[in-house]
Amino acid sequence: MDFKMHEYTHAVVGRVTPALPATDRAYLNDARRQHECYLRLLSELNVEVKEVDLPESFPHNVFIEDVAVVCHGIALMPKGLTTAEQVKAKAVRRVLEKELNHTIIELTDPEARIVGSDVLFTGREFFVGITEASNEAGALAVAEAFPEFPCTPIKVTKGAHHLKKYVTVAGPDILCVGNSKEAKELLKRMEREANFAYQTLTVPEDDAANCLYVNGTLIHRAIEEIPESFKVFCERIDFARRSICFSELAKISTGLSSCSLLVRKI
Repeated sequence: MDFKMHEYTHAVVGRVTPALPATDRAYLNDARRQHECYLRLLSELNVEVKEVDLPESFPHNVFIEDVAVVCHGIALMPKGLTTAEQVKAKAVRRVLEKELNHTIIELTDPEARIVGSDVLFTGREFFVGITEASNEAGALAVAEAFPEFPCTPIKVTKGAHHLKKYVTVAGPDILCVGNSKEAKELLKRMEREANFAYQTLTVPEDDAANCLYVNGTLIHRAIEEIPESFKVFCERIDFARRSICFSELAKISTGLSSCSLLVRKI
């Protein structure tokens, strides 16, 4: 993400492949259709889509967020634990470095763990969720990669999801947060440790909390998927909004943020 009020020029994305974990063919077709709508919406918001070239046999090609933490022309890249993760990271690095002119910082500390879905950049500071996938050493690596911004580790309840399952940026200095016990506890910790003040937009369904703020427009899920939260978005958001269906991909991901790395070309 970028400090310039979340203005992006490009989205690095993957692709839905036949290897995606699916219960049946209909699920796979729906997931592919929803992903196509997602990419089309980004294009309509003046974001150029850059698809990475990955083997069709890898099941999670479509989920790209965890591969890197990107801000201000710098990409912090952890080392993948599996062959598939390593291949994905190499392909994403090639796009970021060669096509989008980003500086790559490799995570070299063998004890450090970090995934993008645990890293929230508000435009003013970083919050890093401490989960099974991300640890204090990983948060320190984020702080060292982006020293111009405060970086605060935030403990996520044991057994809970990634940080951005519960809290994301919904607009300038606006945090969108779910209404579950886990989400409320997480928000309290963030508010206690934050270096800046934020407005809070609480949505009844945790599934609605993962949204995207892109080039002045809030992207959230469709009314049939988050009916109560949709009403909140309508009542509370006074700038541009777009909604899309994401139900199939959301079953095995953090949500809308999981399918892209949003960047501004340097």
